[in-house]
Amino acid sequence: MEQAFNRLAENVAHAAGRAWAFVLCVVSVVLWAIAGPAFHYSETWQLIINTATTIVTFLMVFLIQNTQNRDGVAIQAKLDELIRSGRAKNDFIGIEHLTEAEAQEFRTRCAQTKTASKGTIASHAESRPA
Repeated sequence: MEQAFNRLAENVAHAAGRAWAFVLCVVSVVLWAIAGPAFHYSETWQLIINTATTIVTFLMVFLIQNTQNRDGVAIQAKLDELIRSGRAKNDFIGIEHLTEAEAQEFRTRCAQTKTASKGTIASHAESRPA
């Protein structure tokens, strides 16, 4: 069931991001607007667009959130692998699970390290031959 939903969410999110999906939405709204005079701009005429847009929006929120969650997990795994394979500090692996205060502490330490190493980088750049 979960795999089927993931596949559906991926396909719908991919399709919704295409140009033809936008054109289809614009054409639908234009046709609805053109039909206004025929329905005397009645409450039913207004209800049609309100209901359609509400349903589509409601469903798309869940489908897009699903793909965002999976993309976030994949990106995090890739970043963790880069940290593991490179010279970066392994302390950064898993920081997405920290509390906001702990994450802010990490950012502060990074800023201090950056400030401390700035002079080293600048002096190294100046000593390089042109």
